[in-house]
Amino acid sequence: MQRLSAIHTQQHTVLPQQIQLLKLYHLTTLELDQRIKDELSDNPLLGEDDSEENEESSNVADYRDDEEFKHDEVPDYSIDYSNYKAINNSQRQFKEPVDFRKNLKDQIGIHLMSKKENAIADFLIDSVNDQGLLDYDISTLVDDLSFQLDVIVEQTEVESILAKLLHIEPCGIGCRSIREFLLFQLRSMEPSDMVTNGILVLVDCFEELSQRKLKKIASRINISEEELMLVIKMIGTLKRKPVIEMNENVADHVVYDFVVKQEGELLVVSLARQRAPFLFINKTFNDLLKKPGKANKESSLYWKEKLSSALWFVSAVQQWETTMLRIMNEIVSFQHAYFLEGDITQLKPMILKTIAEKLDMDLSTVSRITCNKYAHTEFGAVLLKDLFTVGIVGDQGKEVSSRVIQKVIKNAVDSENKATPFTDHQLAALLVGKGFFIARRTVSKYREVMRIPVAQQRLAWG
Repeated sequence: MQRLSAIHTQQHTVLPQQIQLLKLYHLTTLELDQRIKDELSDNPLLGEDDSEENEESSNVADYRDDEEFKHDEVPDYSIDYSNYKAINNSQRQFKEPVDFRKNLKDQIGIHLMSKKENAIADFLIDSVNDQGLLDYDISTLVDDLSFQLDVIVEQTEVESILAKLLHIEPCGIGCRSIREFLLFQLRSMEPSDMVTNGILVLVDCFEELSQRKLKKIASRINISEEELMLVIKMIGTLKRKPVIEMNENVADHVVYDFVVKQEGELLVVSLARQRAPFLFINKTFNDLLKKPGKANKESSLYWKEKLSSALWFVSAVQQWETTMLRIMNEIVSFQHAYFLEGDITQLKPMILKTIAEKLDMDLSTVSRITCNKYAHTEFGAVLLKDLFTVGIVGDQGKEVSSRVIQKVIKNAVDSENKATPFTDHQLAALLVGKGFFIARRTVSKYREVMRIPVAQQRLAWG
């Protein structure tokens, strides 16, 4: 006997246009500009008002007839030379900043076959930080890649391309930590007892090395303390990061997404460039839809699809700009003291959930909007990701940002005597003296985040 039963389930269906909007949120201003160019090229119903450029280009000399030229005593070659000088002066060449990511993409392309592999490689290269290290878990990158490419990306595919990326110049791009990069360099060297011992120290005794337990390390890998010191000095000669920092200020090469201006105690937030007000539906092509005729009937479906796509895209760009401003205004309001002077000690603990809850907005939206975005301020470029930090309770019960702790650690390391550098235990004690009760393990974590080597390595480099 058959029985019928009713089961109520809830399903959340994400529409294709919602997925496209989420992808749009992830774009920076520069990437949005390119996306708009692509849409303008693909959709004849979409137009952009470039009247500002036209006004500049239309500012030419008035018409001159034959009578004027008859009495013109200025030789033609003089006019030609003057025009040549003006053009050369207005088109003066500037030095293009070195972009290691572009060089990497050019190199890795030679070793890859498919379009999917190139897309994965580009994503990995864009994901490394300015030192060439990869701060993300592979599983997180796999999820983001699958979402962005609209195809299933396997972890083995990402790991395979990452392995190829490690061996192109500069070598070591994509290592997850300084420790991993040091090991990569040692394993790339000619085999020797010194190299083998160096690998053993980093693999089996890294924690002891950070605590300067030299006797324990020497005993574990079965060498004398004198030999261990030679190994540590050899490790100290290795590079700490794949990409050497440029002398140029990063602010000179950043394309800003926001501008934060101070007007007294008031902070005004604006987009670095607005695009939505200049996008429109092309009236000439749109009028063709309303005219009767055989040709129009046959192509009506095509034009209706293009019209729907153009209307959605204009609305999506407007929503992108509105959401950008809402989130940035909330961030500036929350971090008002920091944005007034740029003093990192004024930075309050703030996580993505903090902003999402205040705006009653989805956490993923806040994450995508703040990803890889820069704000121009009076004290320099600010990467929004750096503003999100966890909180630590001080001696007075007041919660402070982890960035404040990191600054105290960095200042201590910068001013230490390199002949006797601070251990993590000593740094933890120093923080306690300043009212921050931080465990030694937490100090080690923050030191690694800031790419500061252990005390023994700082002694070798000192």
